Amino acid sequence: MKLSETEIDKALTELPQWQYTEGFLKTEIVCEDFKAAFALMTRISFEAEALNHHPNWENVYNRITIALQTHEAGGITSADIELAKRINALRGSI
Repeated sequence: MKLSETEIDKALTELPQWQYTEGFLKTEIVCEDFKAAFALMTRISFEAEALNHHPNWENVYNRITIALQTHEAGGITSADIELAKRINALRGSI
């Protein structure tokens, strides 16, 4: 179920490294180097697969840009919030 703007704003208080823009939850993660970025992407992929919810993302050298949205719902859902929380937990390990 698509979240309201108010619900998204409330969730973002717990996700300070994320922004809601252009209908997506977005973040950028800067890693030490390409190897660290790729390793983090691999770890994120396991979380995404466990949730059956997959990010739009891009990797350029040591930067990972992630955009989350539930396409079927046409916006942000609790699945996006949960994946963002899991990504933040992994981000803390780099």
